[in-house]
Amino acid sequence: MTADDKIAELEHRLGIVEDELAIRRLQHAYGYYLDKCYYDEVVDLFDEDCEVIFIGGVYKGRAGAARLYTGRFRSRFADGHNGPQFGRLLEHPMLQDLIHVAPDRRTAYARYRTLMQAGTHELAAAADTPVRQWMEGGVYENVYTSTDGIWKIKKLFYRAFWHGTMEEGWAHTPPDYVPNASVTYPEDPYGPDELLENAPRLWPETTTLPFHY
Repeated sequence: MTADDKIAELEHRLGIVEDELAIRRLQHAYGYYLDKCYYDEVVDLFDEDCEVIFIGGVYKGRAGAARLYTGRFRSRFADGHNGPQFGRLLEHPMLQDLIHVAPDRRTAYARYRTLMQAGTHELAAAADTPVRQWMEGGVYENVYTSTDGIWKIKKLFYRAFWHGTMEEGWAHTPPDYVPNASVTYPEDPYGPDELLENAPRLWPETTTLPFHY
């Protein structure tokens, strides 16, 4: 191997490391924005030709991602407001990062675990809305794409695994406590573009989201 070949190899290996760091920052930014209901900022992290798989639904393209985050989530968790709301708790730490960048450095794959705490404080709950506090665990299996050195989320697959209230925990969660999507857009204005075939179900079901590696 010539000196030039060795330098090229080292530059490529360094580029892979830099890509991994950029993807990690991207996914962690997603978690922080989601925590504070900055849904416009979440959507900006996605590629134009992206796909989001969530609770049995497939949301296609940036428009589909916006329908989920700035539509469904914003109306449900932030009263239509982009940003944090008094008395609303949402925490999505990104854990156990496992990232693999393709040799051409244009595509990457990553798996993360999240342990979520969420709820509404009694001072913030509407008169007809019960106070809620819950825990949730899930896994992300994502694909990323790089254009001109800028990484974006190409495919986000969130496999919610278990759900439990703070009062009773996950051991008493009824099957399909959070049911998979069953109605698509536009019949459901915030619904997915299509339904995921053989969509995984919540605990006590224990199917494994396939590993990319």
